[in-house]
Amino acid sequence: QTLCCVSPQEVGPTMVGDEHSDPNLMNYLGATKRNMLGNHFWEYYVNDAPRVVLDKLENRGYRVVSMTGVGQTLVWCLHKE
Repeated sequence: QTLCCVSPQEVGPTMVGDEHSDPNLMNYLGATKRNMLGNHFWEYYVNDAPRVVLDKLENRGYRVVSMTGVGQTLVWCLHKE
């Protein structure tokens, strides 16, 4: 399973999934589903800082496989075997 986390800053909020994400995992993260004005898709987000989200995902067996910055947005891609 692959998951990407996106944060516009280092303190949150953090986007943790899309409309097809595992609802049990989204519940574990405390994520809320939202649709931003103008988007034709739903996303899950939490108000936690990325480090809190990454710690929770590590406890569930996810590992960071890549990280990049896009402008002032940070993106982490994680994988669980």
